[in-house]
Amino acid sequence: MTVTQPDVTVVIGAYEAMPYLVECLRSVEAQTLDPARIEVVAVDDGSTDGTGEYLEEFAARAANHVTVIRQENSGGPSSPRNVGLGKAAGRYVFFLDADDRLAPEALERMVALADRNGTDVVLGKVEGINRVPPKAAWVETLERTDVFHSNIKFTLSAQKLFRRALLERHSMRFDETLFTGEDALFTMEAYLRADGVSVIADHTCYYLVGRDDGKHVTKSGSYTLRFDSARALMNLIAEMVPPGVERDKLMLRPFLVTLLPQFGPKYAGDSEQVRRHKFELAKPLMAAHWTDEVALRLKVDERLRLHLVAQERPELLLDVVEFIKSKKRPEAVVEGRGRRVYLAYPHFRSGDAGLPDSLYLAEPREARAVEGYREGGAGVFLRRVMRKVRRLRAGGGGPRSSPRP
Repeated sequence: MTVTQPDVTVVIGAYEAMPYLVECLRSVEAQTLDPARIEVVAVDDGSTDGTGEYLEEFAARAANHVTVIRQENSGGPSSPRNVGLGKAAGRYVFFLDADDRLAPEALERMVALADRNGTDVVLGKVEGINRVPPKAAWVETLERTDVFHSNIKFTLSAQKLFRRALLERHSMRFDETLFTGEDALFTMEAYLRADGVSVIADHTCYYLVGRDDGKHVTKSGSYTLRFDSARALMNLIAEMVPPGVERDKLMLRPFLVTLLPQFGPKYAGDSEQVRRHKFELAKPLMAAHWTDEVALRLKVDERLRLHLVAQERPELLLDVVEFIKSKKRPEAVVEGRGRRVYLAYPHFRSGDAGLPDSLYLAEPREARAVEGYREGGAGVFLRRVMRKVRRLRAGGGGPRSSPRP
């Protein structure tokens, strides 16, 4: 008897997943792809709520080939995913969270797209059920793209279709030393190693389900875990991408999504000890990876806050954070016959603070909302400033920082 290799191995890591697991498994059974072409490897990570028993019941009745593995609790999603990946036999692997669901045509559409284009990763459109899903990547369906020419860097969760040969060729596994952001590290590496990525934006493939008990939310844990996550992702990008614009494009993601929230409104409520510790944790990351090009890609308040972190100005940062927390809108200062818009967040043109105007200069995407703005000036002006800064540094050296006029 010839055993045909399945098209997809669906890896399900499950911990205390009842009753959400019921709908999750139903969504696997409802797939339009032939059940014989779908393998399921489910790993119960030490559950005590009947998750393991329900997985075994499912294995006994499902039309798919189902393997159930039960292990002691590992403390995070990396171990069960790695165990499942180690048992996978499919041409592709899809990591399905036990409280989420697949749309009926998801696997069929994703496999067909990967086969048609020869791509190694496929992103299927995500919708939320009692949760807010990521949106940046679903602007348009893309037959073939990469991480540098799309917004896929803003969706680094593991719920994607991966060509298993890619993962095995590079011995890719989830980092079990990380307790948050482990999926971002894995997915970014896959993007960078992939021979093309495809995106399905016109058909929902995955439902991100919000649990009533809140256990779906990224692990709360200590704020230090977020710095661990940012550090790991920044180091990976630095190792795999040479210095320059393309590296900076990717660095935007950990700065914006992982690091910046540590210096957002919650920072105002942190103790003085925690604030100091956050600056200590951020210092080596800012020194190694904060560049003018990254700064340029941020909105004014984002750029300003990270500049103050880089320059170790906690007293000024607190003023900016308090202003943002109050939900006040900064005054718009329009100059250069409408071609430059400055957003006057705290310490704008303050002699005592000594911050450069360029920190407050809005890029066109932000300036367009200001009455009197004329397109075509601010971005060009700011880029000229940065080119001048780079020329000066090339001639005389000096540390990298945010743009200065």
